[in-house]
Amino acid sequence: MPEKRTIKKAQTAKRHGKSASTQAGAFVHESIEHIRKGKHGAKNAKQAIAIGLSEARRAGVAIPDKSKKKSTAKKATGRIALKKTSATRSKAAVKRLKKEPTSSVSHAALSRHARKVVHKR
Repeated sequence: MPEKRTIKKAQTAKRHGKSASTQAGAFVHESIEHIRKGKHGAKNAKQAIAIGLSEARRAGVAIPDKSKKKSTAKKATGRIALKKTSATRSKAAVKRLKKEPTSSVSHAALSRHARKVVHKR
């Protein structure tokens, strides 16, 4: 669940006429901060960015979904789950996320990822 200040940043960007990717940047930044603090885990920078973009889609930012499948796009729209996740499963998921590396979103890792993406263009 995104923080209120992140949603507020995205809404402000939308009001100022910024693009959808700029609005989503607030969510990506938040996910990177969460991973650095150990609240969440990601194996690499690409995954960290994907987590932020997914949260942005759920919050209503109009980012086009790269996926060709409609089922994947439906999952990201933020439908409410019918059943509550069991406490045991939730605890196991948190335990697993804590074991993920935090170095995946270090300044060096993000810089490496950015350079790789630019060279592919």
